[in-house]
Amino acid sequence: MKLVLAQYKASVLSLARNPGYFIGSIVFPALFFLFFAPSGVRNSAEANFVMGSFMIFAAMGALFFGFAVGIAQDRASAWAAYERTLPGSPLSRLVSRVMNGFTFAACAVAVMALVAHLTTPAHLSPPAWGRLALALVAGAIPISLLGFAIGYFASPRGAGTLAQLLYLPMSFVGGLWVPPQHLPEVVRQLSQFTPTRHWGEVVWPAVTDQPWQAQDFLWLGAFTLVFGFLALWGYRRDQGQRFS
Repeated sequence: MKLVLAQYKASVLSLARNPGYFIGSIVFPALFFLFFAPSGVRNSAEANFVMGSFMIFAAMGALFFGFAVGIAQDRASAWAAYERTLPGSPLSRLVSRVMNGFTFAACAVAVMALVAHLTTPAHLSPPAWGRLALALVAGAIPISLLGFAIGYFASPRGAGTLAQLLYLPMSFVGGLWVPPQHLPEVVRQLSQFTPTRHWGEVVWPAVTDQPWQAQDFLWLGAFTLVFGFLALWGYRRDQGQRFS
């Protein structure tokens, strides 16, 4: 556990000192919210809905780029290869990486919540905050695994480009910027097959005090299995190419 915490601390400090990652994963979503959200909400219910949507947007960015780009860069790093000769197991490195990614995702969500409360009439009860936390974690799992898969299959430069190409379109198609019912018909039909749409379908009920639908959690579970398979395949492929 000490080794995991040491690796976690080192990776957090490394990313915190990286202006590009810090601004892109924490500051950019909040600025995006400020430009487009406050003027469009008229009451607390609408503000809660928009806040939940942009929390997903913020968390996804931190997880996507933290895992996809971070893993791809590590694969090309001599230091990462040297780490394999040090005491410790791949599991400890994996756990510290996951902790690191979720730490920055939590920071991005916290900043978004603060900005939303300062600029809109957003307000949640304590039970709603609990449901929201569960919903955010439920959707963060498949998105994290997709980030892992990108990191293991793409080059360091290609990972950032691919993550960007998926991040923004998935946010739009999933209904994070525009409510699903206001999307064009073709996009609305397509959104039903995206993880971001079903992530939204578990977050939105939490912030609007509506019941959850089991099918949305099942969809997230299916995406978790698919992206988990791709991530494991990419990991084994990478290990075989670099260290066999």
